[in-house]
Amino acid sequence: MPTSSSSSDPDGGNGHDLRSPLLSPAKKTAGESEPEKLCIDDMLQRYCGEFGPWQLRHFVLTNLAWALEAFHTMVMIFADREPGWRCLEGGGPGSGCDPGARTVCGFDPGSWEWTGGSGSSTVAEWGLVCGEKYKVGLVQALFFGGCMVGAGIFGHLSDSFLGRKGSLTIVCILNAIFGFLTAFSPDYHTYVLLRLLTGISTGGVGLCGFVLSTEPVGNTKRGAAGMSTFYFFSTGIALLSALAYIFQSWRTLYIASSIPSILFVIIILPFISESPRWYLIRGKIDEALKIMRAIAKSNGNHLPENVTLALDEETNDVSIDTENNDKEEVVAPKEAITGSLVDVIKSPVTRIRLFLAVAINFLCSVVYYGLSLNVVNLETNLYLNVLLNAVAEMPAYTLTAVLLDRFGRKPLAIGTLWFSGLLLPFREFGGRLWMVESGAYGLWSFGDIWDGWNLQFVVYLYHGAISNGG
Repeated sequence: MPTSSSSSDPDGGNGHDLRSPLLSPAKKTAGESEPEKLCIDDMLQRYCGEFGPWQLRHFVLTNLAWALEAFHTMVMIFADREPGWRCLEGGGPGSGCDPGARTVCGFDPGSWEWTGGSGSSTVAEWGLVCGEKYKVGLVQALFFGGCMVGAGIFGHLSDSFLGRKGSLTIVCILNAIFGFLTAFSPDYHTYVLLRLLTGISTGGVGLCGFVLSTEPVGNTKRGAAGMSTFYFFSTGIALLSALAYIFQSWRTLYIASSIPSILFVIIILPFISESPRWYLIRGKIDEALKIMRAIAKSNGNHLPENVTLALDEETNDVSIDTENNDKEEVVAPKEAITGSLVDVIKSPVTRIRLFLAVAINFLCSVVYYGLSLNVVNLETNLYLNVLLNAVAEMPAYTLTAVLLDRFGRKPLAIGTLWFSGLLLPFREFGGRLWMVESGAYGLWSFGDIWDGWNLQFVVYLYHGAISNGG
């Protein structure tokens, strides 16, 4: 029985497969090779340079944002302080005002006055003393609560569509706006609301600035660079004490401390590049490569044309069987990798790191800001105390940056926390006989607790897609 060739012969009887494409895939020539795929850390180490002139300029410009965060955070030390007071008409036991008293509570109205006037601080203007004193702590607590909320919001936004630079731009603009509005607060309740909003925006400044400044730095230099970012925060505190000395009114101080945020957005941000790592995880390889070529050129190096970027998991060596060499390869376009706090919690490793980081940061925050804000209760010059506290932090940064590679991040973080915990009691039990020594111990431990806190930024690093969210 004859059979049909059309049904049994796929070649149609002429030796040609009708299911094959009309044009065969182009064969690679003998000299043509696949582009070399490297992750950002490998590309920085092999071709671009881990920390050269480009990274130094980018690092300095970006971390100026830390000084802005210091302005908006520590301004409460001067704006919410309780100024000095004096009795009117000489005072005396029978005049309703006692010059030897430690507080104005119980004095007759009109028998005393604030030495700097009612506009010297919020305490003087709204009478936040005696039974109303808790309101000073309340506004400070709400500010830091806002920082916690803002860190989560802008951390997620900087990992997603806004990017590191975009988020940094927005928080600096919001800081400037809220800072200016705070200066014109008509009453305490408006002041509290604006400080809460300032805290939300401030919570994203240091976070975005830290990640944006350190991501283009090579892996072997990133630890020391990460610790060095906090020089800018301490410098900002020192500059704030000078600003507060010049602008004695709390309203003018808020205006003066907000102007640098606007200047940063207008003058500095245009010269800051977006993170190439963020471009890569968002699937924008061309933009990431453009920045990497700029880094290599500025550092006096050359990035070959046959080198491209890939995520860490894509750069593993893969052996391809010879039988698959001629198969048609379909290259899917890169899709953006998204991440959120949920992704951090899903992984057991990052979940443990997150909980540890939150616990350690919480405890260090209580100690650090407790000491910083309590400086107003010392019976010495407030401006000098704030300046000395800021300077006391800097030797700890230098020492840690030197010891980081020798001892590792985790042992050094644990050591600094233990060391500060042992030294802090000397401030309480040193006594007046040991005033100088206990003051020195206090300043050293003050810098050391801040040092241990900052190490948490360096120790707990997450995948690029969730680095800020974590």
